[in-house]
Order: sequence, then C-alpha cells, then structure tokens
Amino acid sequence: MVRPCASYRDYGWRVLTNDPLPEHPAPDNPSGKLVLLRHGETEWSKEGRHTGLTDVPLTARGEELARGAGRLVAGYDFSLVLSSPLQRAQRTAELAGLHAEVDSLLVEWDYGGYEGRTSRDIRSELGYNWSAFTHGVIRGRTPGETVEEVAARASRVLTRVLPAMAEGDVALIAHGHFLRILTAVFLRMAPRFAAQITLDAGSVSVLSFYREQPAILSWNYGLELPMVPSES
Repeated sequence: MVRPCASYRDYGWRVLTNDPLPEHPAPDNPSGKLVLLRHGETEWSKEGRHTGLTDVPLTARGEELARGAGRLVAGYDFSLVLSSPLQRAQRTAELAGLHAEVDSLLVEWDYGGYEGRTSRDIRSELGYNWSAFTHGVIRGRTPGETVEEVAARASRVLTRVLPAMAEGDVALIAHGHFLRILTAVFLRMAPRFAAQITLDAGSVSVLSFYREQPAILSWNYGLELPMVPSES
C-alpha cells in the first residue's frame, strides 16, 4: 500500500533545532563498522521515480533483496541498529533479521514538487540536464530540502552513531540518497560528493576507520553486480 507524503511534523524533524548534542564529542577512530543497508526494491525505485516521503512498500523482489542483505550482515555484532520510519526501510530491516529502533532523521530526502517524478521527465520539462544534487528541488505538497539540509540530518545521525561504534558495529537501514549523503559526511567530504557514488536497492555497504581516516570498506555490495547506475 502506497501511503501519501508525510510532513515535517509527522516525522518530528524539528528535532534538528531542538535536540541537544551529546555531552561528549565523537570518539577518535572507533573500531566498529558502520553498515549501511539500502531498502529493497519498490515499484517506484524500479521505475526511477524520486521516492522521498511517499511511503511505498517493497516489491516481491525487494523482499528477496532484503533477505539477501540479511545474509550478508549475519556475522556482525551490532551495538545499535536504526531504521527510517518509512515502511520500505522497516520491512527491509525485518526481513534482514535486524531488530531496529526507528529514527526519524533517517527518512529520505524530501524532494518536494519532484516527488514521484523521474529525472528524465524533469529534464524534459526544464530543457537541461537537471539533477537534485546540482540544481536542487522545488516546493510541492511538502517543503522540500536542500542537499545541505539532508547533510545536516546525516550529521546529527552520526553524533549518535560514532559513539556506538566504539562499543561495536552499527547498522542503518534507510534510503539511497540519504545514505549516500551520510557517507559523504562520514568521509568528511562535501555533501555533493554523494552524486559520485551510486547505491542500489537492497545493497549493503560498510564504512569504518582505516589508519585514522574514515574509509569505505565495501560499497554497493549485493546479490548481483549492477549493470547500469541506479536511477533512484
């Protein structure tokens, strides 16, 4: 069942301005791994439609991918598991055998007026090679977000994740664009670096610290090698 777009208030995003920072700074080079699971395939992701806050369920193949992701992470000892509140992420966590705590900051980029539309359709309308990372989104039924606002949410998530990585491994089950931007923030890169790394539905990626630097240990690992870049 596809549920309509939510609003900022529905997911409590005002926590960005009200939630206090931790009492201690992030630990130096925590030894745990940060495991990223992008949710399994949905009808919208299969069609390349921008799927932000619309609550779209997994397809049968999406459920298969989620189970496969669970097999890939079975050997990890997670000290913290967080999921987006959207059903495609929570269902992925469930099928992967992960008992996740919901964190509203993990929702996907709010695409505003471009929600549900493909890049090809938007580019045809605008007459140039639009991308969300380069040109941004417009307001619609929801306000939309800039890439920097998504990065600010990701940074808040990392203030919780990094201390937990000192105690063990951490898993995040969320969405393609959000996890790509979170990875850029983790790597201490500009948020728009995320445009250069793609992430397929149902894939697993692993971040860690290597020789005192944040690093990618494994990226976009799934049941099969991608033939074309992900369009969603």
